[in-house]
Amino acid sequence: MGTNKLQASFGSLTAALNYRSGKIVRFRELTLGISFTAIGAFAGTMTVHVISADLLKHMIPALLVGIFVYMLCNPNVGTDHRPHRIAPSLFYLLFGCLLGFYDGFFGPGTGTFWTIAFALWLGFDIRKATAHTKVLNFTSNIVALITFIFGGHVILMAGVTMGLGQILGAYMGSHLVLKRGTRFVRVFFLCVVAITIAKLLWSTYH
Repeated sequence: MGTNKLQASFGSLTAALNYRSGKIVRFRELTLGISFTAIGAFAGTMTVHVISADLLKHMIPALLVGIFVYMLCNPNVGTDHRPHRIAPSLFYLLFGCLLGFYDGFFGPGTGTFWTIAFALWLGFDIRKATAHTKVLNFTSNIVALITFIFGGHVILMAGVTMGLGQILGAYMGSHLVLKRGTRFVRVFFLCVVAITIAKLLWSTYH
């Protein structure tokens, strides 16, 4: 997990900076989200040292299947910007702590959960939701990484090598999101969710 957080940090930071340059995310507007996500990630990373995450291996694929089916049955979700359902401050408090904790504790699918949360509760279109997701993903990645480093649980060479691939992939992917419309991004999002579900089921039951 520690090595995974190292390589993931490269990708989430690259994408976040690209989205900032593309002017669809402003870091200063995410101060609350970054703060609560950092708190949650630290708590989750400390918890993983004493509690097994095996239960989540069976729960998370089911949650992702639910998201996938919901998005398929509601084709307009994420296609345009809508009024938020709860106050942004409350949103960042709840989801920052919850998803920050989850990313520090286990991790797979965190980006998907953030994206759907932004779309459903703050009314973001899928492009804006994806951009904001990367900033908070990087926050939980880097906090968890620092904690794992102090615990001696990071293989530096492997993490950096994979991180170079993350930089290239994140750069290409984020530019694609910036150039294409929300409907294209939505289809790509669903494909990623489907692949994540398949990967988790394969690693859990194979």
